[in-house]
Amino acid sequence: MEPIQEIAIDCPYCGETVSIAVEADLSGDLIQDCEVCCNPWRLRLTRADGHLRAEVASLDE
Repeated sequence: MEPIQEIAIDCPYCGETVSIAVEADLSGDLIQDCEVCCNPWRLRLTRADGHLRAEVASLDE
Protein backbone atom coordinates (compact mmCIF):
# COMPACT_ATOMS: atom_id res chain seq x y z
CA MET A 1 0.00 0.00 0.00
CA GLU A 2 1.30 3.44 -0.96
CA PRO A 3 1.65 6.04 1.81
CA ILE A 4 -0.71 9.00 1.98
CA GLN A 5 0.72 12.53 1.89
CA GLU A 6 -0.98 15.49 3.58
CA ILE A 7 -0.71 18.82 1.78
CA ALA A 8 -1.97 22.25 2.80
CA ILE A 9 -3.93 24.20 0.20
CA ASP A 10 -5.07 27.83 0.45
CA CYS A 11 -8.59 28.04 -0.97
CA PRO A 12 -8.73 30.55 -3.86
CA TYR A 13 -12.26 31.53 -2.80
CA CYS A 14 -12.26 31.95 1.00
CA GLY A 15 -8.50 32.01 1.67
CA GLU A 16 -8.66 29.36 4.39
CA THR A 17 -5.89 26.77 4.56
CA VAL A 18 -7.28 23.26 4.08
CA SER A 19 -5.33 20.04 4.53
CA ILE A 20 -6.01 17.29 2.01
CA ALA A 21 -4.76 13.72 1.81
CA VAL A 22 -3.15 12.61 -1.45
CA GLU A 23 -2.05 9.10 -2.37
CA ALA A 24 1.70 9.00 -2.95
CA ASP A 25 1.41 7.97 -6.61
CA LEU A 26 -1.42 10.36 -7.57
CA SER A 27 -0.79 13.13 -10.10
CA GLY A 28 -2.79 15.09 -12.67
CA ASP A 29 -5.76 17.45 -12.57
CA LEU A 30 -8.51 16.98 -9.98
CA ILE A 31 -11.57 18.89 -8.84
CA GLN A 32 -11.72 19.26 -5.05
CA ASP A 33 -14.31 21.08 -2.93
CA CYS A 34 -13.14 23.37 -0.14
CA GLU A 35 -14.07 21.92 3.25
CA VAL A 36 -14.75 25.42 4.58
CA CYS A 37 -16.76 27.26 1.87
CA CYS A 38 -17.69 24.26 -0.36
CA ASN A 39 -16.55 26.00 -3.58
CA PRO A 40 -14.77 23.72 -6.08
CA TRP A 41 -11.13 24.24 -7.05
CA ARG A 42 -9.02 22.82 -9.82
CA LEU A 43 -6.07 21.04 -8.21
CA ARG A 44 -3.05 20.16 -10.37
CA LEU A 45 -0.65 17.66 -8.79
CA THR A 46 2.77 17.10 -10.32
CA ARG A 47 5.74 15.11 -9.11
CA ALA A 48 9.42 15.63 -9.79
CA ASP A 49 12.37 13.98 -8.04
CA GLY A 50 10.02 12.48 -5.47
CA HIS A 51 8.52 15.84 -4.48
CA LEU A 52 4.84 16.65 -4.75
CA ARG A 53 3.85 20.02 -6.14
CA ALA A 54 0.26 21.24 -5.88
CA GLU A 55 -1.22 24.19 -7.76
CA VAL A 56 -4.75 25.33 -7.01
CA ALA A 57 -7.06 27.67 -8.91
CA SER A 58 -10.73 28.53 -8.90
CA LEU A 59 -12.78 26.83 -11.59
CA ASP A 60 -13.54 30.18 -13.25
CA GLU A 61 -9.84 30.97 -13.88
